[in-house]
Amino acid sequence: MADDRPVPLDEYPVHQVPLSMRHVATGDRNAYDRCIFHVLDHEGRALLILGLGVYPNAGVIDAYATLRTGDTLHAVRASDALGDDRMRLAVGPLRIEVEEPLRRFRLTCEDSLSYDLTWTAGFPALWEPHHLQRRGGRLTLEGRRFVQAGHVEGVVRAGDEEFRVTAEEWTGTRDRSWGVRPIPGEEGGRLAEDHPPEGFHWIWCPVRFEDRFLMVVVQEDADGYRTLNDATLVVPGRRDRQLGWPRAEIGYRSGTRHPERALIHLGDPRKPLELEAEILTSSPLALGAGYPPADDWQHGTWRGRGWSDRRTYDLSDPTAHRLASFGVTDHAARFTLDGRVGHGIFEHGSFGRHDPSGFTGFDSVAP
Repeated sequence: MADDRPVPLDEYPVHQVPLSMRHVATGDRNAYDRCIFHVLDHEGRALLILGLGVYPNAGVIDAYATLRTGDTLHAVRASDALGDDRMRLAVGPLRIEVEEPLRRFRLTCEDSLSYDLTWTAGFPALWEPHHLQRRGGRLTLEGRRFVQAGHVEGVVRAGDEEFRVTAEEWTGTRDRSWGVRPIPGEEGGRLAEDHPPEGFHWIWCPVRFEDRFLMVVVQEDADGYRTLNDATLVVPGRRDRQLGWPRAEIGYRSGTRHPERALIHLGDPRKPLELEAEILTSSPLALGAGYPPADDWQHGTWRGRGWSDRRTYDLSDPTAHRLASFGVTDHAARFTLDGRVGHGIFEHGSFGRHDPSGFTGFDSVAP
């Protein structure tokens, strides 16, 4: 018999539908609710990525952390049965504490990769565009997200390395999202046969400057048709500026789709702007972080109660992790905009055909 008693969150006036907070409003197995944090130093020595997610209709809660230093990627992952206390954001050794909503968080892990960090927002949270994706007539993704940037203080340790994280020399970004998003086990059948993947092109780019925050997001189909588009500049005390239709020129490493630099043209009725990105270091989300097409662990998969795992990946040989090139990669980057220098994430993925870039299929790379 199903346990349908009230849960602690039912005591609070936060309900959106006439259901217990034990349940989500959809029966879709792919319902999710999760977050991701980035912590990067301004010289490219280290990139820490961590996140936590719940999958109510799969009964799973999981979390991960990865740290790129040099050519080594340290990873810790944990998964467990989802319980009733949704306010406790902890799985195994990984924990996120909301000290002040939308403002300050404590991020901790005690394992082979360890950290104790205070992440503090420097700007208000910014809504991203409502994200919809279909395969044929079936809705496969509907997500609501907001993004934020700030600074981080604390310590990170892995192996014999220790990093003292300071607000002056490190930047933090984060993304919070929920809705429906495919987890492993998505059905195939006719939809998969009638609508094989052709191509996918993605840019997600939160950048913190000293006095402003810029967010750019673009998603395009194989023919360049844009299904997601936004560029917004946040300056405290002023109304947000919409910067039109961002156009990216990406310089790829020869023989790959690995970006080494990028120039994003931003539209502004008063003055066209150009955002330059210099890649400092990179972390493929398919390695350690559980994003598809990872073959050792993916978000939302049931690994039993109290599962945890730690891995170390050698990134010195790009051919050693072939699946990583078919997943999204987060690049820590130094940015320049209108004479200002900032730091943030240039998240990019380009797979299959993409006509504007000249890529003709899944085996096509930059000359």
